[in-house]
Order: sequence, then C-alpha cells, then structure tokens
Amino acid sequence: MPPMRRIATLVALTVGLLLPAGVAFAHEEREVKLPDGSGSVPVLRTGEPDLLVCKTDKADFEQRIAKFPDDLRQRNLDLFAKCQEIGFRHLQEAVDQVDKPGMNIAILPGLYHEEPSQPEPTGECANLKARWSSWGYQILSFEQQKQCPHNQNLVAILGVKDLQIEGTGAGPLDVIVDAQYRKLNAIRADMTDGVYFRNFTAQRTTFNSLYILATDGFVIDRMLTRWNDEYGFLTFASDHGLYTDCESYGNGDSGIYPGSASNINDGRGYDVPRYAMEIRRCSSHHNMVGYSGTAGDSVWAHDNDFYGNLAGATMDSAFPGHPGLPQNHAKFERNRIYDNNADYYKYVKDGTCEKKPAERGYEQGVVCPQIGLPPGTGVIVGGGNWNVFRDNWIWGHEASAFNLLAVPAFIRGEESWDKQFDTSHHNLYTGNKLGLSPTGERRPNGADVYWDGQGAGNCWEGVGASTPGALPGCGGTGPSRVVAEPVKLIQMYLCNDYSIGEQRLPGGCSWYGSTGIERVEVQIALGGSLVLALVAVLLWRRRLREHGTAAKGAQSAKARWAAILTVVGLAGLAADVVGALDWYTPVSAVALALMGVWFLGVGLIMRGAFGWFSVVVGALSLVDALDKAVWMLPLIPVGPGWIRGLLVGVWVLWAVVLLAPRPRRTAVAEEVAA
Repeated sequence: MPPMRRIATLVALTVGLLLPAGVAFAHEEREVKLPDGSGSVPVLRTGEPDLLVCKTDKADFEQRIAKFPDDLRQRNLDLFAKCQEIGFRHLQEAVDQVDKPGMNIAILPGLYHEEPSQPEPTGECANLKARWSSWGYQILSFEQQKQCPHNQNLVAILGVKDLQIEGTGAGPLDVIVDAQYRKLNAIRADMTDGVYFRNFTAQRTTFNSLYILATDGFVIDRMLTRWNDEYGFLTFASDHGLYTDCESYGNGDSGIYPGSASNINDGRGYDVPRYAMEIRRCSSHHNMVGYSGTAGDSVWAHDNDFYGNLAGATMDSAFPGHPGLPQNHAKFERNRIYDNNADYYKYVKDGTCEKKPAERGYEQGVVCPQIGLPPGTGVIVGGGNWNVFRDNWIWGHEASAFNLLAVPAFIRGEESWDKQFDTSHHNLYTGNKLGLSPTGERRPNGADVYWDGQGAGNCWEGVGASTPGALPGCGGTGPSRVVAEPVKLIQMYLCNDYSIGEQRLPGGCSWYGSTGIERVEVQIALGGSLVLALVAVLLWRRRLREHGTAAKGAQSAKARWAAILTVVGLAGLAADVVGALDWYTPVSAVALALMGVWFLGVGLIMRGAFGWFSVVVGALSLVDALDKAVWMLPLIPVGPGWIRGLLVGVWVLWAVVLLAPRPRRTAVAEEVAA
C-alpha cells in the first residue's frame, strides 16, 4: 500500500474508533445465505382459491362490501357463503393447512387480529436460548421460529413453497391484518420461495408489517403497510423479488426495505444481466425514509413516488451482519422524489417516542426515527458503489437532492487494510431533473449535491449548487480520494451519535435543529478564525512592521503592504465563518483564496524558514480553493484541505514561538557581554 494511502487509512481507523456506539447495528437477523438464484419471479394465479379466510359477522361483512362494483360484490357474497361452511376464521389457521406447493388462500374483507396468535409465549417458548439484539428482541434460528412461530409473528409462513395469499376486496384497506403492536412482525414469510402477496393491508407492529426472508422468488402486489416501529415492507437475503403498485407510510425506518438483496452483480460495471429486485409504481411516504437498503444490491427502482418523508431514499454499507456488503448496483430511474422535509426528530425531543408504541400516535402522523439522517434530502448513498441515478425528478428538498458519503469497512466489522476504502466509487448521476416536477413546476432544492469528497469514479451531469463546488463530470478523469474532507468527517461523526433508545439527539448538528453558531462546522470555522485572527494582528504589530520599517518613525511601502495583507487575511477569516453557514456558495473558496494571499504575503515579507513555510501554506490554501470551487484535483489520495489544515496548525505554533516576548538584557548582563 502506498505511504499516503496507509496514512489515510490510519486517520480513518482512528476516527472509526471514536465513532459512537449508536451506529453499530440496525436490522439484526440470524446468519443467512443468499439464494442460489435458481428461482424466478412468481406469476399471479387467477383460479379459484384452495382455502378461504373470513369472519362470521354477516352484517359487518355486507357493510364492508356495500360499495363494491356489482360483480365484485356478488363474488364476495358467494365466497362468504362458502367460507362459512369450509373456511377459516384466522389467516394462520389457513396457512397451517397448506400441504403442497402452489396453493391459493383468499382472505375476505374484514379486520383480522389473529387472536390465537396473540398470547405471550409460555413453557419452552418462553425460555428459548438465543442471542438478544440491541433492539430488545431475540434473534431466533429457523428451527426456533418453527418451534415457536408466534413468539414474534402474528402470522408465520415458514418453509412453504409457491403460496399465494390474496385479499378479495376492492382495495388493500378492505382486508386488514392488525398486530395491534403486540408482535414484532405482522406476517413473516421465511424461506418461502415463490410466495405471492396481493391486495391487503398489514399494520401496527413493533418492527415490521411484512417480512420476507431468505426467499428466491416473491411478489408484493397492491399491498399496503403502515404504522410500524421500523419497516413497512422488509425483504432480506432474497432474490427474484418484485414490489409492484404498493404503498407504505407511518414507519420509523423505511416504508420499503430490500436489504441484502442477492449480490448477483458484484464485480461488474454498469452493464448487468439482471437485477435481484424490481420495485415499480409504489408510493412510500410519511416515513423516516421512503426507501432504504443496507446492502441493497442489484435493485431496480423505477416509476415510484417517495415524498413527505424525512428523507426520500437511502442505500448504505453502514451496518454489519448484512450479506452482500458493500452495497452495489442499485438503479433508480424515472422516480418522483419530492418534498422529503418532515421534522420527525421533534417527537424524540418532546418525549413522545419514549411512550409505548400503542400510545405514541402513529395513526395521527407520529413517526419515531430509528437512526440519524440529514432531513430534507432526496437520495442518500452511504458507502455504495456502481449505483445509477438516471432520469429521476427530484424537487422541493430543503437540504439537497443527492447526498454521497463514504463508509470505511471497519464500520461494517471488516478490518482488513485493503477494504477500508472500498465504498463510494463509480456512482453515476445523469439525466435527472432537479428542482423541476414532471408538470414543469419549478421547485428548487436547497442544493443539488452534497458529497464528502471521498471515492473514485463518481460523476454528475446537469447539477447546480453543490459542495464541493466543482464536481467531476462523466467521461473524464476525476478525483480518487480515500478520506472525506476533514470538517465533513467531523460533522458526520457528531451527527451519527443519535440514539432513539437513549433519546439522544447530538447538539451542534443541523440534522436535529441546530442553526447558525450552534452548528459544529460553524463553531470550527469560528474558533479557527479567531485564533488565526489573533495571531495575524499580533504578527502585524510585532513582526511585520519591523520587517517593513525603513527608518525610525517612517513606514516603508513594505509596512503599508503588511497592513493591507493583514486586512486581507482578516477578511478571509471572516469569509470562512460566513462560508461555513452555507457550503453551497463560493464564499468558502473565496475565503481560502484570501487567506492564501495573506500567507504568501507574510512569507515574502518575513523570509527565513518561517517565511518560506508561510509561502507553502499560502500556496496550499490557493490549491485548496481551486480544488473546492473550480477543479477537483485528480491523482491525490487526500484533499488539499487535510494537508493545509495540518500545516496551519504547525504554522500557528511556530508563530506563537516567534511572538513570545524576548527577555530583556539586564545592565549586569550587558557589562558582562561588553
């Protein structure tokens, strides 16, 4: 490993040791292997159902179907009559009767609480030996799930093949499976290749409404999930999956979560033979985030709506225990991602999220965010590679349309030196309509791109305001940085110290409401500027004027230039604070340029070792300004800001030594010297 890259690794690892414990885990599950890919996406079967599920209250049933179209109403009446004779009253009872692949279950309109599944576990099921997750539930093996299917699940579908479950109503809300916050999952489909869910609602859990795990081939079709502590739809370690025409809202994490999708395109470029997951025509709104996917690999999301969330969509490599890390090969096309500015952290601040889930008010719009994210953002990529964002409409965000961040491998539990910089590479952003809706309405985002600066091969086309101000275009040689910009790295460290379990909201972070001087990046700029301003004034008063004085009582041209340079330096320091308030303007680059001129001037006036060192610092400041505003320099492993920051620290210490009062010689000492 080259020396500079090794130094950068040490810096990253040191920061990693300081990262807060709250970022260690998210969704925790037993160790699973990704499917072998031999399955296929199941096709809807339209024949008569094999099993029927209904309630017995005919008056209630007739009221529920009263406004159905005539043919659909009559079909439901016929099915209801048949169900009274040979059907089941609970979905789990029907699932338990499935004895061969390819069976269909029809659920008739009604509210299903699944009362037999509700009681707390007893006997052996109350004393299972299994590790407890950091979120307070046991991580059970598949065998333990089969032994005690309702420890965590209202409805458990375990090891069943090619099962289809369909609501017979006019829409998803006609059939509701309601966990009433008594179970971790409303429906768990575990190792259920070929499962097909259609046209009903699952809701109100302490984790997730519909959970599909270790499955090769599934469809989520016209389904609705809502009001869960974490996820609406969660699919994990699965392949050949299709989400279509679905909806999810009111979830503390994401509405749609295709985590650890089968990693079938690892090692490829942008051209891939197929995707493991397709998500189309879905609507995910008023959640913490509309879409998320740790190790959301090979996911094709197109023609969806993500709006009204805290953030629109995220994909990441930030949590251990997820097969397929680092995340790679998601493709987002023609999605409408807009107005994701919800302030849900207020419910953590006011104590609402400390209440029991049933008392928080999810049904009235409360969302309790499970992790820390920058609100007002369209799409966040935290440590992803080879992702494509093309032809999306992204508008109305208070922060930015796109946010790209690197995640070192030690965050996900891998400590090999050669893996520490394996994320945030080759992400392609092209053809997106930013600040514009499909109807032509102009709704600008606060900025178009926030990038921490780390990674290689990332490129953007058609963007406006951004940080850095100069982004690499597509088709050329761009930067290849192994460490994020220092202030952005500090900001991320601080902001990620969020914990909903401890009701902890980090101070100094704009994500949680800090503004102006409260923000850590502004405090850093202000503190550094005050120190440098003090040194600058003292240096001018005590040293620069000495070097510029031609005769006693008269100032030379150099002395006047020294005063002018000091004013330039102070203006640059003031501009640095202003620039920290808004990274999306060129003010920070102007500040660096002004400070660069000042450092150069100090060096040329003072000369000597300190003078030449000042020239080096000034030159680096100008290079840093160029890098941030005009052209990101290629072929360097770290940004100029890192080197400049370190040298400025040395420069300040050196200047303090030079400015220290010199001891006066006593008369005795002068006689001895004579």
